[in-house]
Amino acid sequence: MLRRIAALRPPPPPPPPRAAASAGAAPYSSKSTSIPQKQQRVRDHAFDGIMEVQKRVRRFHALYSLILYAAAPTAPSRGGGSGAVSVPFTRLGALARRQLRLAPLDAGRFLLRHAHAFHLFLHPVHRMLHARLTPRAAAALRAEADAVATALPSVSVIRLRKLLLLAPPHCRLRLEHIHLLRRDLGLPDDWAESIIQSSPSLFRLNPDGFVEFLPSPTDPPDLTVAAVERARERHYREHRAPDSAEEDARFAFPTRFPPGFKIGKYFRIAVWKWQRLPYASPYADVTGHDLRSLEAQRRMEKRAVAAVHELLSLTVEKRTTLERLALFREALGVPKKIKEFLLKYQGIFYISTRGNQGKLHTVFLREAYYKGELLDPNEIHEARRKLEELLMISPQKANLDRMFTSMGRGWDELGGGRRGGAELRDEFLGNGGGRKRHADIDGADSGEDSGVESLYID
Repeated sequence: MLRRIAALRPPPPPPPPRAAASAGAAPYSSKSTSIPQKQQRVRDHAFDGIMEVQKRVRRFHALYSLILYAAAPTAPSRGGGSGAVSVPFTRLGALARRQLRLAPLDAGRFLLRHAHAFHLFLHPVHRMLHARLTPRAAAALRAEADAVATALPSVSVIRLRKLLLLAPPHCRLRLEHIHLLRRDLGLPDDWAESIIQSSPSLFRLNPDGFVEFLPSPTDPPDLTVAAVERARERHYREHRAPDSAEEDARFAFPTRFPPGFKIGKYFRIAVWKWQRLPYASPYADVTGHDLRSLEAQRRMEKRAVAAVHELLSLTVEKRTTLERLALFREALGVPKKIKEFLLKYQGIFYISTRGNQGKLHTVFLREAYYKGELLDPNEIHEARRKLEELLMISPQKANLDRMFTSMGRGWDELGGGRRGGAELRDEFLGNGGGRKRHADIDGADSGEDSGVESLYID
């Protein structure tokens, strides 16, 4: 009887949804109305394209520094160099392999690919292959130095004072940390002498290596007003809707998510709640606040976002590396895992891993760019764009045949030997007719003056 009853029982139920998900079903989607702690980075090709250009700019500055180092003490200053100083390529190649860890042929290949910035020639006296800058590259460096000198009296001082105010309550930062950020802030290389020591009423250099902020009656009243507050007020006046509430824009940040970023219903609600969350100004002193409640911790996290936003707003090109940003982590109140912290807010910041084989991380302020272009360019940025455009010109648009003729037997020195010289010669000259055919198409050998100046043809 019992066996008959067991046979009439219904079959067991199917496995739970968790097992089905592990077998390849759709992943579980959270219905929480809070921003997830960990998010996967979504690429934005507009910002990655900027870093592809910056890889050439960094290599150019590294090689130019080695040229000045090899030519010292006869080399001119870095910002005002005329480009006439030249060094033997054997010396430059050895320094590039030892200090920049370049492959034996990388230095020579980079100089040949950027013939509008570097010129190779056979020295008429020493009979050795020399390298130097072209007049166009030297003019671009002078334009940047002039733009930095023009912004030095007013803009650079205000920018440095606002940076020190981001570290309350003492308002001081280490000298070496600011020195690593000097190019991003648009400061000259001798900023410690030209700004700190020349303005004793505004800055103080302590014996322990800290630069301290000194209050002054000449400070503008909006010195402690963040850039996002100005943008928020301007946007509220220009695009205010009749039925919109002031609380929706009082503590909100401009948000623009990357293409392909999936925004669900609950994530949209979480962002809306976070935008309405009040927070203290990044210039305010919050050392005595009680942070034991969850609400206070959320407000402090939003204040850290505002501090990073303000630091990026102080930079010339609204970007800096993640490694340099980590130097100011304690002053800004940013958590230790700074990369995961910034990935939570991909609508405000973007982290690019292009450059140095993925080891370099660059943080962009998304609202300052549109389709890879800076919305509010300045003189320093425009001067740097001239060098970037010079490095992006194809070598086929330059009259390299004249430069190759002036090199003579310098191919062996360029390649570090006969084998390396022959490899570079085949790469850039080919069979002798292929490159000539490309040059005729581009108009480089049509009798007109090319990008490589005749001044540098010996």
